[in-house]
Parts: sequence; structure tokens; C-alpha cells
Amino acid sequence: MGNDAFGEIAKGYLDESGVDLACFRYKPGATTGVTVLLPHGKKRHILTYSGVMSELRVDDLDLQYLTSARHFHLSSLFLQTGLHAGLPKLFDDLKAAGLTLSLDTNDDPTGTWRGVLDLLLDKVDILLPNEDELLRIADAATLEEGLSKLAPRVPMIVVKCGDRGALVQRGNEQQWVQPLAVHPVDTIGAGDSFNAGFLSAWLAGESPIIAAGMGNLTGALSTLRPGGVAAHRDSYLRRQFLNQNSTG
Repeated sequence: MGNDAFGEIAKGYLDESGVDLACFRYKPGATTGVTVLLPHGKKRHILTYSGVMSELRVDDLDLQYLTSARHFHLSSLFLQTGLHAGLPKLFDDLKAAGLTLSLDTNDDPTGTWRGVLDLLLDKVDILLPNEDELLRIADAATLEEGLSKLAPRVPMIVVKCGDRGALVQRGNEQQWVQPLAVHPVDTIGAGDSFNAGFLSAWLAGESPIIAAGMGNLTGALSTLRPGGVAAHRDSYLRRQFLNQNSTG
């Protein structure tokens, strides 16, 4: 993080949620990245100033700390340009240490959807795109075409399809997981919230289908307040929503 107000806000959110900040550090003289969301009807435009985010290198990471985990998740691949050169080897090292790997590329501002992504797809255990991202990653016209192209390379693909729910693909098997019906206030962050719900359940030993249901739950929760984290920070709303909608 940069040593600035945005960095303090981000650190405060993480600290409040109980995230381990043992490896947190500021970079003197650098500025923290910030994103502005511009909703235009049903479409939205996202403008990001990457700041120090694009300066992070694999050499900056504590490999011993990372390999103490069971799983490694990478998101915002195309915004973290400083990581690209070292990511293939990092993924190999993490796999060799016994970790499972998941990837959510998020959007590619350049519109190319290539580069380091091609080197990582064959290394990940789970790919977590939304439907539009899947089509762009696979250079496909339909969801079925995209999955048929990527399934031979990725053992599990979980596609977030908005109000149609989620589609789980493992090998040649597909299964839809129904969404929750909510009245969204703001959908920013819903995809990353889905990832968190899915991975927490999957790593706890649940089946991918049950995990996708948890992803739908956490993704839906995130839409009930403005911004990407406000609904999760509202402990009363969170408990009430989970109690009303959780089946397990």
C-alpha cells in the first residue's frame, strides 16, 4: 500500500475483518490504487488508477509465508502487471508445495486477454470468471463453446452468470446452481464475494455444488449495500441474511 489515506482505509477494513496482516507493508513515496465506478443504466464503466498495485513483484512476496497455506487465490490478474514475469514460476513453486490454486482474472483493460494468462491456465485448479470474462478468455461466442475450449485445460471452472446463478464445470460434467433472488443496491464486488464464499466452503470440504451455493449467497449479500464491502461489514445485516438463506 501507499502511505496515504486510501492505504489507511484499506488497512483498516482488513484489520477490522481479522485478516492476518503480518506481511502488510507500506511503500514510501508510493500511492495506493483507487477505482471509480460509473454506472450507465445497466452497464457500468470502471476506471482504475493502479498506483502501487502495479509495482508489486513476485520477489516482494514471502514464499515461506505463502506456502504455509493450503490454497492460493489470485484476482485482478491484468491490473497486477508487476507480478506477470514471475507468476508462472510462483504457481509452479506453490503447486510443488502442495497448494491448490484458483484464478479470477477480472477484466483486461487492454482487451487482449492473452500474455501471462496463457501460461497460467494449465496450472490452476479452479477458474472463477463471470460469463463475459469466460467468453473473452476462450475467444468464444457462447458459454458452451467457451467451456468446451477451457475444460481440457482447467479441472474446475465456476462461471458466475448473474441472475441466472452459477455454472460448475468439471471435466465433461456441468451443473447449474440457482441464484438467490434479491433487490441489488450495487453489484460492485459481487464476483469477488462469490469467490470468497465458494472457496471458503470448498476448502472446508464441501462439494463444488454446495460451495457454488455459498458463493451465490455471499455474492448476493454483497449487493445489498453500496460499495464492495459495506454489506459484509454490517454484522447485523450479514447475520440476518445468512440465517434467512443458509441451508446448512
